[in-house]
Amino acid sequence: MAMFDDQLKKVREGSGFIAALDQSGGSTPKALREYGIPDDAYDDEATMFDLVHQMRSRIISNPAFDHRILGAILFEATMERQVEGMQTAAYLWKQKQIVPFLKVDQGMEKERDGVQLMKEMDRLEHLLKRANEEGVFGTKMRSVVKEANPAGIKAIVSQQFDYAHRICAAGLVPIIEPEVDINSPTKGEAEKLLRDEILSHLDGLDEKELVMLKLSLPNEPGFYEPCRIHKNVVRVVALSGGYDRHEANVLLAKNPKIIASFSRALLEGLTAQQSDEEFTAVLNDSIESIYQASVT
Repeated sequence: MAMFDDQLKKVREGSGFIAALDQSGGSTPKALREYGIPDDAYDDEATMFDLVHQMRSRIISNPAFDHRILGAILFEATMERQVEGMQTAAYLWKQKQIVPFLKVDQGMEKERDGVQLMKEMDRLEHLLKRANEEGVFGTKMRSVVKEANPAGIKAIVSQQFDYAHRICAAGLVPIIEPEVDINSPTKGEAEKLLRDEILSHLDGLDEKELVMLKLSLPNEPGFYEPCRIHKNVVRVVALSGGYDRHEANVLLAKNPKIIASFSRALLEGLTAQQSDEEFTAVLNDSIESIYQASVT
């Protein structure tokens, strides 16, 4: 419990942001292409995951990946591997004082009622057990809102919180991520429906059930403040959602006390072909810009 309490304090009170390093099998090829590794560089999934772990290890072990990072969200295959001879989650916490999280969703269903619900998590109990064994603090699960459809948004939030109860019961802190598509023609209306639904479910949590929220950058600055100050919410973090890093940082800075949890925007500009010095310089610039937007 001492480690959990230390990690909770860091996430709740620390200055910095959360790095999302949780690209799954479906999004890994694109991440590798952007990193300078083409599809024909590997023939099977095992090799693909070896290459993406090399990328993640290079990031995590880099000196620029430092106190400015509060936490890191890992894909299962990353948690199960090592960085510099240590299990990844242990390396993050013991070597870097960075709090480890684990992506637990298994992808999304096809769109229905203007949303994409998560596929049934039939491996959740196994993942929660492994997360506890590896010293992971929390989890992350993503679904997507495409339209301002009341029935769809009600269903997406209900599903997120149903799983959140199970995750809390396992002693972990879930990051609830009902992303609103930034290209939705009804984004502002969808955000209003989503916020009201989230607040209703937050009020239904037991006092010991702590959650985090990962939300799209809102049209209206400060829009999610009622969620942020809720007694059961450890932290509200923002996803970049398709914005480039500069635009995401500008929008984030307009939402005080909300911090980044960027993936693609964090990795922007990094390539396998860069020298260690070049890689460190690009990563440091990226981290510093996101850090400054997160502490504004």
